[in-house]
Amino acid sequence: MKLMHLGDLHLGKSLNEFSLIEDQRYILDQLLAIAEEEAVDGVMICGDVYDRAVPGEAAVQLLDAFLTRLKEAGKAVYMISGNHDSDERLNFGSRIFENSGIHIAGRYDGELGHAEASDGYGPVHIWMLPYVKASRVRHFFPEENIENYDDAVRAVIRHADMDPAGRNVILAHQFVVGKTEPELAGSESAVSSVGTVDRIGWECFADFDYAALGHIHKNQAAGRETVRYAGSPLKYSLEERELETDKTVTLVELKEKGTVEIRQIPLKPLREIRHLKGNLENLIRHAEDTQDYIYATLTDEQAQYDAMARLQEFYPNTMKLDYDNESVRAAMDGLPADGTEEKSFPELIRDFYQYIMGTEPTEEEMRILEDAAREAEVTS
Repeated sequence: MKLMHLGDLHLGKSLNEFSLIEDQRYILDQLLAIAEEEAVDGVMICGDVYDRAVPGEAAVQLLDAFLTRLKEAGKAVYMISGNHDSDERLNFGSRIFENSGIHIAGRYDGELGHAEASDGYGPVHIWMLPYVKASRVRHFFPEENIENYDDAVRAVIRHADMDPAGRNVILAHQFVVGKTEPELAGSESAVSSVGTVDRIGWECFADFDYAALGHIHKNQAAGRETVRYAGSPLKYSLEERELETDKTVTLVELKEKGTVEIRQIPLKPLREIRHLKGNLENLIRHAEDTQDYIYATLTDEQAQYDAMARLQEFYPNTMKLDYDNESVRAAMDGLPADGTEEKSFPELIRDFYQYIMGTEPTEEEMRILEDAAREAEVTS
């Protein structure tokens, strides 16, 4: 049985106020093509399906189209919620969808989600654990000693009617660690908290032939090769771009019990995220025809008038602009280590502006910044 392992689609995500819907549609089309070319039997979507709990219309339509096309292609779907999703919204209609081969576990209600498939080697049991907190599991098993997330996941699995002698796959969206913590891609949010309360040891999944994980945006194993994060199909930050992580999709083939083959297939985005650095005139002079997303660092010693608008004439998808010059470096070296709590809001704004732009804000710029702060209810 061949399964495609996906996670962290974050449908509806914006990056620096640029909607990524078009980019996400492009990559989903690519994933559909791979699923058909590779003749996969099913697609596992391991949480953070949406970027926020209340997704926009475009994101919902995008998921609807993706699931519909998978169904039309005869691919089963196994999908769980992540910490970015609303478990109730994702769970809506799940019992109806199940008749179409779309299995959704959006909310943990005391039983581990389960679906069964089969191939020439016999049945494959696919277990689906939506993102869950220890407090919720404790509610269903008050007799258990559940003090942290690891205890919670172990309790969920222990109470499932699972035969370890069979072929078993589990989907999960938790912060799973091996001997070391997973390597972050740079675009994750809320992946861990203070202490170790939310960390799950990979040994929780020792009885599973394959553990399909979501939550971390870099494709990697956790503890053993068959306990894996899918990673996100797109880069969702400049930090992720600078780690030079090429995105892939994971294909998992289960043969006889104990034999699992894993392959990575490269993905090509509609637009890359690129970081350009130099003075404004040189960047404009050497501009190329590109639709890539651009983060620009200007090395001009003086703040350039209307620099963002000028860059966007030549690089239309310029997302962010900052400065790296002597003034900025001196300001960074001179920033106080403490005492900020004693400063007024205008003083903090002036410090920040000086840090970013390397110069003092004008009176007009200060008025705009203070008006924006009042509108956002940062100040009164």
